[in-house]
Amino acid sequence: MATSSLNPKSHCHARSNSFPSRQHPIFLQCNEHLCRLDDSDTTSSSSSSVSHELSGLQDLLVCVEKLFQLPLTQQAISQESSEKWVDEVLDGSLRLLDVCTTAKDGLLLTKECVQELQSIIRRRRGGDMELATEIRKFLTSRKVVRKAICKALGNLKGVEKKCTFSTANKDYQTVALVSLLREVQAVTLSIFESLLSFISGPIQSKPSSWSLVSKLMKTKRVACRQEADANEFAKVDVALQSFMSQMTDKSDNIKDIQNPLEKLEPRIQDLEEGLESLFRRLIKIRVSLLNILNN
Repeated sequence: MATSSLNPKSHCHARSNSFPSRQHPIFLQCNEHLCRLDDSDTTSSSSSSVSHELSGLQDLLVCVEKLFQLPLTQQAISQESSEKWVDEVLDGSLRLLDVCTTAKDGLLLTKECVQELQSIIRRRRGGDMELATEIRKFLTSRKVVRKAICKALGNLKGVEKKCTFSTANKDYQTVALVSLLREVQAVTLSIFESLLSFISGPIQSKPSSWSLVSKLMKTKRVACRQEADANEFAKVDVALQSFMSQMTDKSDNIKDIQNPLEKLEPRIQDLEEGLESLFRRLIKIRVSLLNILNN
């Protein structure tokens, strides 16, 4: 998984120092979850790495939910309601929901195409013409997903820029709260950014995807390395492109696309369930924030 520019790894030690021992235990728990996410391997593009990060993010957001229920948190936010950092956190919560929605939509579209393609492969009544048509639809849908993801990733650029926060006349709990909420949003965006890249697979500019297949097939060694490094989404993309470039009626050729599709579907299901849970958490946190500001 590509290292995100939003990943605040270097702040883990400094963040720990900003939470005194007398700080509320939930603050400390949030800090612990953040440090665990900081220590995770964001350079890996494996499914297990993605699942591990989403699980860690789930634990962090559960902790943040509890944080917003604390009277000291509610009091701090209410007293600071006119400050720019509050608007920043509120806007950030909406941005997180937008990015999560983009990932969910991409997964849903891909899943529908996978299921339709698998159905046609199982029937095999329409011959290669029907199969080729469905593969083209799948590859087109993947382009749509990549376009939406590219737009979402573009919107994330510059999000790490924060408004000025003056610590003058602020108690340490308010300063710690602001720091924590900013870190939570930065880490969450970083993980979503990596997830979007994972779903999109390798995003190709010119040359076209057909040139990619040709290049992959030049040597067996290069093809094997690509296969080993790719995630389930990328493997399906490459397999379908390769199939279209050398379509035959051989059953072995069908298996070349059937196996990656069968592996991709449960991966999509797992990611969908994880994202749906995260989406609900993010909504609850945003609602809690709005309730505090409106009371």
